[in-house]
Amino acid sequence: MPAKILRSKYPGVLKIGDLELECHVLEDGSRIFSSKDVLKAFGLDADSKNQPRILTAFLEKIKVISLADNELTSRLKSPIKFTRDGKGGSPAIGYPAELIPAICNSVLQLSTAYKLPIEFNDAAVRSRILLNGFAKIGILALVDEATGYQEYRDKHALQKILDEYLRKEYAAWAKCFPDDFYKEMFRLKGWEWKGMSVNRPSVVGKYTNSIVYARLAPGVLTELEKINPPSVSGTRKTKHHQWLTDDVGHPELSKHLHAVVALMKSSSDWEHFKRSISKAFPVYGQQNEFDLDDE
Repeated sequence: MPAKILRSKYPGVLKIGDLELECHVLEDGSRIFSSKDVLKAFGLDADSKNQPRILTAFLEKIKVISLADNELTSRLKSPIKFTRDGKGGSPAIGYPAELIPAICNSVLQLSTAYKLPIEFNDAAVRSRILLNGFAKIGILALVDEATGYQEYRDKHALQKILDEYLRKEYAAWAKCFPDDFYKEMFRLKGWEWKGMSVNRPSVVGKYTNSIVYARLAPGVLTELEKINPPSVSGTRKTKHHQWLTDDVGHPELSKHLHAVVALMKSSSDWEHFKRSISKAFPVYGQQNEFDLDDE
């Protein structure tokens, strides 16, 4: 059964030095370069009608005197067919973005050992330029930025985290926070502990958000504030932990609380604890710890 021909959803041009390489993110998330631009990257004949043959021959010549692996060769022999909007219905050919730095490394290894055929000297110069560009961010991140996929990727990744951690409907209440979490908080703040049955100061809720939910996973506290907002009186219909999923949210909460209580017990006072938790569990998306100072 022939492989499905995918569509380019995010086309772009990656500029490194004087090179301009056409790149795409396909509908399945694959990052690729067009075959013409892979050839161009190494100074090969980009106008040839048989681009896969030229790339394969290039790698085979290197392979004779290098350690280029078989997987690299097989992936070059199996280019990815894709379509581009505004380019008609004929599919184009591309290769995974990760192949370019792999080829660069092979070329430069040979060049350093003075074993690179003289006909590929230009490929060695270009390989150095390319690797210097890739080293700054990484090839996939560069492609994402050039195509505009970066914004979608970040939103998609955040949504995936929220889907894993949070449920669509809240569950029945069950005890999740150990008594020691509150006992240690009171000790560190210098407050008198009168037991779990006595109402705690309202600021305890703010501390809990900052200590626990803001550090549990990216976006979790923000989403909880949306789906479980306080009423006019300041109380919430449910507890935040009732919205956590059983398979990911609650196990991660349990692990986090265990670590937090250990930090609390090893701290001499509130300031000591603030420094410890800031180092061990930074707040996602912000640098300050204002919620731990707000009484």
